[in-house]
Amino acid sequence: MTMSNTGGRRKPPTIHDVAREAGVSRGTVSRVLNGGHYVSPAAQEAVNAAIHRTGYVVNRHARSLITGRSDSIGFLLTEPQERFFEDPNFNVLLRGCTQALAAHDVPLLLMLAGTEDERRRITRYITAGHVDGVLLVSSHSGDPVAEELREAGVPLVACGKPIGLGSKVSYVAADDRDGARDMVQHLLSLGRRRIGMVTGPLDTPGGVERLAGYREVLSAAGIEADDRLIASGDYSRASGEAGAEQLLARVPDMDAVFVASDLMAQGVLAALRKAGLRVPEDVSVGGFDDSPAATAANPALTTIRQPWDRISNEMVRVLLAQIGGEDPAAVILPTELVRRQST
Repeated sequence: MTMSNTGGRRKPPTIHDVAREAGVSRGTVSRVLNGGHYVSPAAQEAVNAAIHRTGYVVNRHARSLITGRSDSIGFLLTEPQERFFEDPNFNVLLRGCTQALAAHDVPLLLMLAGTEDERRRITRYITAGHVDGVLLVSSHSGDPVAEELREAGVPLVACGKPIGLGSKVSYVAADDRDGARDMVQHLLSLGRRRIGMVTGPLDTPGGVERLAGYREVLSAAGIEADDRLIASGDYSRASGEAGAEQLLARVPDMDAVFVASDLMAQGVLAALRKAGLRVPEDVSVGGFDDSPAATAANPALTTIRQPWDRISNEMVRVLLAQIGGEDPAAVILPTELVRRQST
């Protein structure tokens, strides 16, 4: 490393220092830094070792001027800010995506857009080229963000299949319908027959698919789905509690509840306690997600595990591939029934 003429402070290493240390040309170092195309394995190994020895750090601003890329990714949550702090799933997904991108030395920018004004501002920011692509979370039907970003040519991967966009947008999703089927079949196997459901928002893919799985299993078992046993929720704890109160008012002898998220299931448990009902002796309760809310519940929730680590990794993989020029892709991952004390 070279020294400055004032104060003996070290200057940060440059690409020239890396090239000299590795015994290769500056152009070879540049190609390694921009993806390793047309570089031999031996040269790439030598450059990476030289980067480590010199402590070289990429000047992202300078590189963005050359490549036209920002070298950053946006994590866009189209929900009110309070939902980000309340729902543990968002934090788990954010952490997983951050870690997956760190392996590529790419920072992740958190963007919250819960109002129409916020969505407009953030859409302008994204389409101005401040990020290279977007990981979109919680896209509701009628939310224009996904369509606007797609039309602007912004690489985009959604968590869950965006309603109405079909194969036009890349997405990664857990198999919501199959997970719901597994949970309702489990409740039936316990001898429960008056099984209620608190759904997620029915303008989201998870809300629609989990309700469909519930209905399918009851129909296959010869049990007519009773609309009195279905209440709508919005994935918040409060909506789970309100939904359970509605179900109990309509069908007091309900003996099980499938709840479309663990956080809502905590609210359902609170409503059952207030009604003097025991879980699982009187009413079995099943959740969905296997989030920290499932193990924090009392009793601990039987739930459907979404593979959050795989979802995060796949979202990042598909997005980086799309930034690199590949076509949109869809990935659906299996879920798993996790049995605990609530059933």
